[in-house]
Amino acid sequence: MTGSHGVRACLVLEDGRVFEGESFGAEGETFGEIVFTTGMTGYQETLTDPSYRRQVVVATAPHVGNTGWNQDDDESARIQVAGLVIRERSPIASNHTSTGTLEDQLRQQGIVGISGLDTRALTRHIRERGAMRVGISTESSADDLLTRVRQQPEMAGLNLISEVSTTEEYVIEPVGEHRFTVVAFDLGIKAMTSQRLAARGCRVHVVPADTSLDRAKELGADGVFLSNGPGDPATADAQVALTKQVLDAGIPFFGICFGNQILGRTLGFATTKLPYGHRGINQPVLDHTTGRVEITAQNHGFAVVDEGAPRETPWGTATVSHTSLNDDVVEGLELRRGDRLVAFSVQYHPEAAAGPHDSAHLFDRFCGLMADARNNAQEA
Repeated sequence: MTGSHGVRACLVLEDGRVFEGESFGAEGETFGEIVFTTGMTGYQETLTDPSYRRQVVVATAPHVGNTGWNQDDDESARIQVAGLVIRERSPIASNHTSTGTLEDQLRQQGIVGISGLDTRALTRHIRERGAMRVGISTESSADDLLTRVRQQPEMAGLNLISEVSTTEEYVIEPVGEHRFTVVAFDLGIKAMTSQRLAARGCRVHVVPADTSLDRAKELGADGVFLSNGPGDPATADAQVALTKQVLDAGIPFFGICFGNQILGRTLGFATTKLPYGHRGINQPVLDHTTGRVEITAQNHGFAVVDEGAPRETPWGTATVSHTSLNDDVVEGLELRRGDRLVAFSVQYHPEAAAGPHDSAHLFDRFCGLMADARNNAQEA
């Protein structure tokens, strides 16, 4: 399977709309949920982000591939997207870190893509009709492809954690002094997240998603972290049960993206599927705790439902701490016992790979949470 210029490819949406283009990457067929990302850069990090599992990603940036591909910016062990859609491929890879091209990587990893189509029209269609199932093919007619597209599972109701979680524990050692031990439950974690924690003196034990809290305690967890990941949070009952145990044990908790949705479910909030989600590195969010507006990196198609007033829970008072300035979607939660913060989460990606670093302070907030818990334990 090899991609080449001039090989016809077609993209078919489940509502029957067809786009014609050329093969980009591997030839063949692929299926998934079509979504778009508004990032002008960072395509390597996007394509290797496990949160994009079973999704066909449309790049709204018109020119893709100019920085090539390198060995340092992967966010997981492989490309995770089901397919890639671009307007125009770059004829050269000119970045000084580049060791290859985007198309070479797509070809080597068997990822089917399509180029040369009107991504602006496609993005407008998704915004109007919502994310939907899609197929890309270099082999089939549009009619045949449409039949198979409509046979694919929808993203709502899918549990994809087992497809992306590590099967074995591994450790990221702290940079400098060891200050805290964090047990990070891998629901589709990005590599940069652990590095951001390690840079703050955290020894990070990355563990499979089905790891027990008892094992986290054996590892000496000062804090528990729940990562980003793909799929429908309504299916993550095991992770909700785990989070309840973490809160019962009084262990500091921090979650991002999928982890935010799981904390929301744990605290009694509902989750919902957004029409087309938030994906890109330019999403404005209001932090109600600080009053600051931060530009954030995001990738989510589901969200916590804001039900108004603060919610009383067995562990304290839960409030919405962050909201999107584009559409008022919930972008973060806090759990406080009196004035004391005991758990928090955000819907976006503070590790920002790629993206702005406005929200990097949230890793410091987590370290402060663990320090407070340690001090309170010593005083007790």
